[in-house]
This record gives sequence, structure tokens and C-alpha cells, in this order.
Amino acid sequence: MDFKIAILGGGPGGYVAAIKAAQLGAETVLVEKSEVGGVCLNEGCIPTKTLLKSAKMYQDILNSASYGIKLGNKHEISLDWPTMLKRKDTVVGQLTSGVKGLLEKNGVEVVSGYGEVLDSFTIRVDGRTIAAEHLIIATGSRPNISPIPGLENSMAEGHSVDSTGALNLPEIPGELVIVGGGVVGIEFAALFNALGSKVTVLEKFSVLGGLDQDLRQYMLRILRKKGVEIYEGAEIERFAGAEVFAQVEGARRQFQADKIIVSLGRRPNIEAVQSLGLELEGLGIRTDLRLETSIPGVYAVGDVNGKQMLAHVASAEGIVAVENILGGNAAINYDKVPAGIYSFPEVAVVGLTEEEAARRGHQLKIGTFPLAANGKALADGEAEGFVKIVADDKYGEVLGVHIIAAQATDLISEAVATLELEGTIHDLAGAIHPHPTSSEIIMEAAQATIDQAIHFFKKPVAAGQRIQA
Repeated sequence: MDFKIAILGGGPGGYVAAIKAAQLGAETVLVEKSEVGGVCLNEGCIPTKTLLKSAKMYQDILNSASYGIKLGNKHEISLDWPTMLKRKDTVVGQLTSGVKGLLEKNGVEVVSGYGEVLDSFTIRVDGRTIAAEHLIIATGSRPNISPIPGLENSMAEGHSVDSTGALNLPEIPGELVIVGGGVVGIEFAALFNALGSKVTVLEKFSVLGGLDQDLRQYMLRILRKKGVEIYEGAEIERFAGAEVFAQVEGARRQFQADKIIVSLGRRPNIEAVQSLGLELEGLGIRTDLRLETSIPGVYAVGDVNGKQMLAHVASAEGIVAVENILGGNAAINYDKVPAGIYSFPEVAVVGLTEEEAARRGHQLKIGTFPLAANGKALADGEAEGFVKIVADDKYGEVLGVHIIAAQATDLISEAVATLELEGTIHDLAGAIHPHPTSSEIIMEAAQATIDQAIHFFKKPVAAGQRIQA
């Protein structure tokens, strides 16, 4: 064999697996048809967050008077969209170069080109045959384009774009319709709403339907307060150029826009490995907890297995797969995976929602604490949001933590560590947090779960009761 491990796909699952394999002494080859870093680095997480930072900066400038900084005529403040896009591309380029450098320094051989798997030991790339003892499939996913009448023509004409196209629009649209109210759709809604677009979101089911219901309702109120029009239960009938026709609450509605962003989930890329005849689960490749597929020695990590389409999950799975290939016994606990929404404010969650914990038979203790009662949040002018802790009543084990806050995606890591260590609300409540910081909201919510928060008085919320945050 040429290599111990061959990895097909250089996204956050593939390149992390390659680096870890090389660090553990395995001869490793990584096959990638385009840029390393995958969708997250090149077309998703990083470019989106870079543009969101620009939008947040713009909003801060517009609101600077409330901080005692007067800039004169606000109408003279303008947006330079091409410069925003250039900054986004610069950040992506810097990170892509960094990943290439890490692969090289760790001794990973990178082969550029489209890799086609011939069997469980062999990959063909532009006429070259690569043989390896083990294969890790990390081919990622692509936007799911549903067969809605008129959508294909609308996209071909440039009226509609997917998430990748939304990152390279020639200008900020005056009116924007987003079809799909999941995480990606809502991040784009937050972005363009902050940049001044009139944004309408059409969702067939529930916007942010996977969230704990208290967080979901709170975010809907915030988005609508900021001027985002949201229609749930919207059945899309057809596209006609820059128009979307949908059934909403029993009535046929027509929505016209300068641009339409179609965000209807993602589809695993399995075409390059179809010759293997791997068992599927849904649209993705079925894997066990060790990330091994139905063929021994062949592993699948990241979006292609369809478990949780998150970059950090792909990276964790890549490490688990490598460790198992090299004789370990590692696994992923998907109940303890954090997720974030980079809206204004941010949303971050880990563990079970109140609804899921109740379905699993737990007797619950619920604690909440609002950002409006936190000194640092008030000083920052970022007092929207709250934290909610879901804990087991018998032992006090923390089952889930759910945060809406300006820094939610950073604050959630404390909760992740707590769940990983099977910590309790008593552990969180007793851990001394620095003051003044936003992190105190987690300590206060834990205290509220036990009895009562120090800096906010509220009657305890029983399981099943809705929070009026």
C-alpha cells in the first residue's frame, strides 16, 4: 500500500483527520478537488461571519450616539459592499493558506483533483492511482435545491441564489426574500437586515424549529422587532423570475424581491464513492459511533454522513475516525455537541432542550437569567437575551444550556465542558465567575435553577411553563 490512510475531501473533517493521522505517525494522503478548508472556510462559516462583523460594525456606528459619540449626519454614513467582500476574501485566503501550511508541516501529502473511489483501498485522481489500507470519506455536502417549479430558471437567470451565491452578490439588495428559515437562512436574514435590506423569510414549517421553544419564540420576537417579515407554514408553489408564489395561511401570496436566497438544507456528496455500495441512512452514509461505514476499514466523517452538519462536528469525527483506525476506541456523543446561530444577538445551545429532556423521562429543574440584569451586558449596550438551564431534578446534572446573547457562541463553551464532565447545577452555581463579565449569566442561571438568582428576582419557572423573556 502507498499509504496507511487516504482521506477524500479536505474540509474541516478531512484536513483535521489528515493532520491528526500524520501527528500519530501514519503515512497520510489527502485528496481535494478545490481549496482545502471545505465549505465552512471557503463558502460558509468564515465568509459569513466576516460579513456579519461588517454589518455589526455598521449598526454600532449608527447607534454610536447612545454611547456618547456623535458623528453628525447619519445619512452621510455609507456602506462599501465591494470592500466588505474584499475583506471577506482576504480573511478566507489567509486561513486557507494557513491550513495548507499546516498540512505541509505535518507531512501530509496533498493531491489536487477529483478523487473517484474504485474500491475500499483505491482512489483514482486524474489518472493516478492511490492505494491505502484505510479510507476516510469526507466529501461534505452541497446546497439542496428542491424541484420547485420555476426555481431552476430563476437561478439560471440570477434572480435566485443559494448560500454560496449569497456571499458574492454584486450589491446589497433593497428587498430580499429568503426561502427557508433554518440556521443559514436566519443568519442571512440578520446580515442583510442589519445592512438595510427589507427582508422576508418564508418557511414551510417553523423558523429555527430545532431550538428550545423558549429561545425560538424569543428570537422570532427579536427578528420581527428589527423589521424582518416572517411567514411560517408557507408552502412554496413556484418561482417566476424574482417572484415567489406561496400559500400562506390558506391564501395565495406573491413575494417580489431584488434577490431571492434559497436555503433549503444541504445534501451529502456521495457520488465519488457510489462504487462501494455503502449503506445509507437518509441521504448520508451510515456510520456507527466509531464513524466506520458498512465496509470495514472505510470511515465517513462530516456532512457526508448526515448526522450533524457542523464544521466542529466534522473535525471531531475526523479525529475519532483516525484514532479508531490506529487501534483506539473513540466515539462521539452527539447529545453534547454545541451549535450556534450568528444572528444579532447570537444563539448558542448544547445538550437537550426542555421538550426533549421531558420526552426522555427526566424530572426537570429549569433556571433562567436575563441579560438585562447583567452589569457587563448593560455596559456594552447588549442586554437582549437570556440563558436557560435544563437540569435533572434528582441529581442536578446539567442536561442542556441555551443562550441568547451577543457573545452566546463564546459563552456556550463553559456549558459544553460542564456536560462533558457530567457536571451539576451546583458545580456551575458554586464556580466563582469574574465580575463584571457576561459569563456571570451562566452562574446566575444555575443559582436560579437551584433556588433563586442573586441579581434577579423571579418566581421559579416549572417545567412546561413558558418563559416570558
